[in-house]
Amino acid sequence: MENSKVKIGMDSKCVHAGIGEYEFGPVVPPIYQTSTFKFESTEHGGALFKGEKDGYIYTRMRNPTIEAMENAVASLEGGYKALGCASGMAAISTVFLSLLKNGEHIVCSKSVYGPTATLIATVLSNYDIKSTFVNSSDLDQLKNAVTDKTKVIYIETPGNPTLETTDLAEAAKIAKAANAKLVVDNTFMSPVLQRPLELGADIVLHSMTKFLNGHADVVAGIIVTKDKETYTHFRKVLNQLGGVIDPFNAFLVHRGIKTLGLRMKRHSESAMKLAEYLESHNKVKWVRYPGLTSFPQYEVAQKQHAAPGGMISFELKGGFKSGEAVMNSVKFCQLAVSLGGVETLIQHPASMTHLSMGKEARESAGITDGLVRLSVGIENVEDIIADLEQALEKA
Repeated sequence: MENSKVKIGMDSKCVHAGIGEYEFGPVVPPIYQTSTFKFESTEHGGALFKGEKDGYIYTRMRNPTIEAMENAVASLEGGYKALGCASGMAAISTVFLSLLKNGEHIVCSKSVYGPTATLIATVLSNYDIKSTFVNSSDLDQLKNAVTDKTKVIYIETPGNPTLETTDLAEAAKIAKAANAKLVVDNTFMSPVLQRPLELGADIVLHSMTKFLNGHADVVAGIIVTKDKETYTHFRKVLNQLGGVIDPFNAFLVHRGIKTLGLRMKRHSESAMKLAEYLESHNKVKWVRYPGLTSFPQYEVAQKQHAAPGGMISFELKGGFKSGEAVMNSVKFCQLAVSLGGVETLIQHPASMTHLSMGKEARESAGITDGLVRLSVGIENVEDIIADLEQALEKA
């Protein structure tokens, strides 16, 4: 099916993508739980190292189980090839270290995964790599932040945790004019709902810990490239850094991808009902969800999303203390970081994931004291609403 030229739908592609032909004809790719692969001869080994023959040498370099999963994600994103990584941060680090040199510059979304911002500000800065953080949904801000040293425009859209949504087609034009690479973190939407490469991005990455795997039992990341040259360069860097995914986790992610299409539909349908419920609640100041007409970038979301997704942010009128009270009162929703699993997860960024940023930096990024982030699972939506109702009474 993977090599078939017949065009199939997204749900079918989720089931069949990455599946190749294997010895004994298994329907599911086997787990090649091995660190190394034997050669037929010294000549065969030499040909593999020279790239004259295709094959496997060492799992850090390539592995059939990992490659099947990589091919699946690349197919869903419409990319050339993908690189499986040990975590989302391993993917992000590999991208930055592959694209940036001493003295160069990054423009990054303000509303971005906390460790991404920390990596840029406290690690890359040690190597004289400059950075500017902007509200990337404001295209004027994005354009004005670019300098002649800018080599990467890094956008997470929808952003974490505010869900600010950036027009990727317009951002791609800005990047192209600056001769910079547009890198997009597509974790929140998945390729089922948003495909940045089709909108002009150069590189897409995911924390596969989230929606791609979907079952809260894997930590993994992936980079999807648009062309062979970029893939080859990134592969060399990743091989040296060593932040690769292992075969068993790759197997689990590939298994999770089979239900991705169905899960994203359910996440979106339930999140829409929850967003409408929260918007009408007297203890909620505002709700940010791409499916609501009140969403600041609603028209952009309608243009570039197949559905609104499973992530909601909302502001409690009582601020920080109300946020803590709601977090300590939920019973059905799970109080936990991360997102994108079959179970509903809730968290309070100001006291949890973004606490280390400090109040001033949080407010600059739009992360207010009463902001709550909700990752909507696939449970019965009535059960989620009932739990939020009793928890909001404590706000």
